[in-house]
Amino acid sequence: MTEVLLVASTWPQYGVLADSVRKFNALGARVRLAGTFPMDAEGVPEQLAESELAELHQLPRNLKHRSQALRRRASKSPAGLRVWMQAGRDSWLRSRARKADVLVALDPGAVYTVWRLAEFNRAAPARFGLAPALKAVEELKAQGGTAGARGSVLPPLHAITRDVKRTVDHLPAQIVRAATPRPVMRSGVGARLWRSAVTAPGMPTKVRAATSRYVAEGMRWAGRTSGAALTLADAAAKIPDLKLKADLYDEAAMQEIGKGISPRGIEKAVAARLALADAEFAKGHVKEAAEALNRALFLDFHRVLHIDQLSSPLARDAQGFVAPLYRSTAMQALSRPRGRRAPAAPAPTDRPLRLLVTTSANDNFLHLIKEHFGDHPGVELRYLDLAANKHLKRISWAAPRMLQDRLTDGESDYHEEVERLMRPHLDWADTVFLEWAAGPAGMLTTIDPGTTRVVVRLHSYEAFTRWPHMTDFSRVDDLVFVAPHVKDLTTSLVPMLRGEHAPRFHVLDNAMDLAGFDRPKSPEARFNLGLVGISQVAKDPKWAIDVLQRVRKHDDRYRLLLVGGDMDRRTSKATRDYLREFEQMLQPLEESGAVVRLGPTDDVPGKLVDIGTILSSSVREGCHVGLMEGAASGAVPVVRDWPFYAGKPNSARTLYPEGWVVGSPQEAAERILKTTATEEAWRAAGELATQHALTVWDWPVVQKHFEELFLGEDLGRK
Repeated sequence: MTEVLLVASTWPQYGVLADSVRKFNALGARVRLAGTFPMDAEGVPEQLAESELAELHQLPRNLKHRSQALRRRASKSPAGLRVWMQAGRDSWLRSRARKADVLVALDPGAVYTVWRLAEFNRAAPARFGLAPALKAVEELKAQGGTAGARGSVLPPLHAITRDVKRTVDHLPAQIVRAATPRPVMRSGVGARLWRSAVTAPGMPTKVRAATSRYVAEGMRWAGRTSGAALTLADAAAKIPDLKLKADLYDEAAMQEIGKGISPRGIEKAVAARLALADAEFAKGHVKEAAEALNRALFLDFHRVLHIDQLSSPLARDAQGFVAPLYRSTAMQALSRPRGRRAPAAPAPTDRPLRLLVTTSANDNFLHLIKEHFGDHPGVELRYLDLAANKHLKRISWAAPRMLQDRLTDGESDYHEEVERLMRPHLDWADTVFLEWAAGPAGMLTTIDPGTTRVVVRLHSYEAFTRWPHMTDFSRVDDLVFVAPHVKDLTTSLVPMLRGEHAPRFHVLDNAMDLAGFDRPKSPEARFNLGLVGISQVAKDPKWAIDVLQRVRKHDDRYRLLLVGGDMDRRTSKATRDYLREFEQMLQPLEESGAVVRLGPTDDVPGKLVDIGTILSSSVREGCHVGLMEGAASGAVPVVRDWPFYAGKPNSARTLYPEGWVVGSPQEAAERILKTTATEEAWRAAGELATQHALTVWDWPVVQKHFEELFLGEDLGRK
């Protein structure tokens, strides 16, 4: 059993931690976590308990029982050293560190402590971050689970001491004296002094890098997140070494991303990674080029930029946003269409069509499709959940290996593994229907599909990720979109979708059984506004609160019913910040009864019986299923003109009937007050909404389009 010791000074991102712990466990490792963050804070014990850790240990959180001299010294020390002062004497930590096979710092504040622990256990690799730690465990497993000589990615303690001394020796004395006190670092003058230090002419490259990191740590300690980012970026601009420059720009961007802020210097960080990828690719170092390219894509499409905010750079100019990415020679090599050796065979006429429906864990929109074609006389259906098989799951999301394969034109062990695992499924199927254009689409298109037809469905989320840029669409025959505006956005982002090798395009509504939503509503429902689904920042429920407050100024009988689970605060700090503001708005409204949270439910039709007006408050949507279900129930639809797409050729205004879409909370309030002014007017508007929903979006209508897609003549258009 490989023993892994994680050390953290701040709350880890629980979703990432839990996923990584499962990967460690799958490799036969036992994982323990020691942290100086408060493990007894509200919600933390429950979240940590779900992460499958073998053991948790609370490290000392302060120095209140230590000497006054030590406390005074700690107050003037960098955060990393202060963590060691608190934790270094902890017997549990020292004992586990001596027995650990891998030592891991989860955040910068824990790095110094892990360095010190590594001095007591020189055989254990010391790593900074979960991904390098997983790699270290994999290497140990390949060696039979025994640790050889320590291959730390962190320099030994004596080297740090020497570098710090060299750093201080190269800084002006007055700046060094101003280094430690928190008030000085918090002041504008002190921050500018330190930023000027890292750009001083004549400073050796390694010293400049070490100094910038030292200064950035001090600024973080003083609460200057953006100052820390600017300091690292200033140093990066002065460094000629491509790898070190890219690392510093990356660290600068992550300073702000870690705080839920869209980095101002993200373009420089991505450009530096792309320059490194191009240089490595030119030298034939494909693995290094793939790693740099993967990091560039990760940064360019980080969820804090595009998903956990109320806007995204893609809303302003999607094609312009990705233009620098596709100027990279490595990215151009990655994006070369490799095509297929033979066209897809037509559907058989002498036997049922063999249809393979596949996804990775998320089958939310597949139930009716599987049910219908599972009983169809002209179809023999198989269902493959890639996440249910550990080998398929691993290759489905192995981004660096995908990129390396693409850069080598299929000459990689990854290509061989995908062939071995997926070829039996491809050989059986006449048609593969792949749900979600995400990691599995990139994986599947690394190999030639033979004569099997490949159909991929892209919802909306995927357009905001790196995955479409890692997919060889020349090996996809048909690409299905859920709405025209999603098609517009995706094709503007991915050049291959605008070229001669693009697949056929289809726009098909989601499979929804809407007839069961048409149930009688009580007269009291007229005054209930409803919002179904509030689990993402993009749903922007604060907009719905604004609308509620406006209608309640006219009549305090109006209420807002919230259906669905809350946002997961573990997703990112940006999500936590939005959720905190939303909760503050909700508290007085809940206390007064103006807002009622109904929570998650398996009976949405039953909840909609009590809702008279259904809202879509989102900043962006693909096709808003909750809104469509509400319309089918007879609730009056009030749709925000989704800001991300507003004013574009296709948007909420082109997706829904005239009159449903409003441009502001005030317009929304006016529509609600007008359509619910009397019970007769309200019921009449609801009947029109039901009629539209059932004649356009209900499954008996939509299933014909899916039958045409799989069995009928090709209706697709470029």
